[in-house]
Amino acid sequence: MEQHLIADKTLIRVSQVISAIFTPFSIPFLAFLILFLFSYLHIMPIQYKLIVLGVVYCFTIFMPTLTIFLFRKINGYTPQELGERKRRFMPFLLTIISYAFCLMMMHRLNIPWYMTGIILAALVMMIICIIVNLKWKLSEHMAGMGAIIGGLVSFSALFGYNPIWWLCLFILVAGILGTARIILQHHTLGEVLAGFAVGLACSLLVLHPLSNILFRVFLF
Repeated sequence: MEQHLIADKTLIRVSQVISAIFTPFSIPFLAFLILFLFSYLHIMPIQYKLIVLGVVYCFTIFMPTLTIFLFRKINGYTPQELGERKRRFMPFLLTIISYAFCLMMMHRLNIPWYMTGIILAALVMMIICIIVNLKWKLSEHMAGMGAIIGGLVSFSALFGYNPIWWLCLFILVAGILGTARIILQHHTLGEVLAGFAVGLACSLLVLHPLSNILFRVFLF
């Protein structure tokens, strides 16, 4: 009995670590980092890459984390209370506002559409999540993983490379992350799968060269 309890506690700790590493806020920054390291974009000047990564980090990680932390402290919510479906509206709204500023900043800097589209895909994904959240608690962690896989498929079609090994890696990570969210009892299987589907669809619609014409018109 004691061994089972130790095993359960270890499993929960591992699940917490996995959820913390693959937080939704880190997804856009991770996507840009992969592009700058493993695509032809690595030939761009280091100053340009640092500026883009700095803007993305500021508006997709630092600002949402800071504003949600301040909101939680002002209202006296614990992280668990803020994770309840009825209290998730304001964190979503604060994140959406920050991502919208990031989108405007990147547009002002004349960053190519396929990079700006990463932020637009994340923004569309969060808007859908906040609407669905009125009735159902989607997993934004899995939405982020779905967006990464959709981005891999889209950029492989755009740049003409074989994404099979990256797809295998991130599909494996998505499965581990989804399992971790279920183990922690933050989401059901349906919420995990639905979140993944929303992220995948948004990423493909915004970034894939066969379906992104309307979004390119919207951006430019």
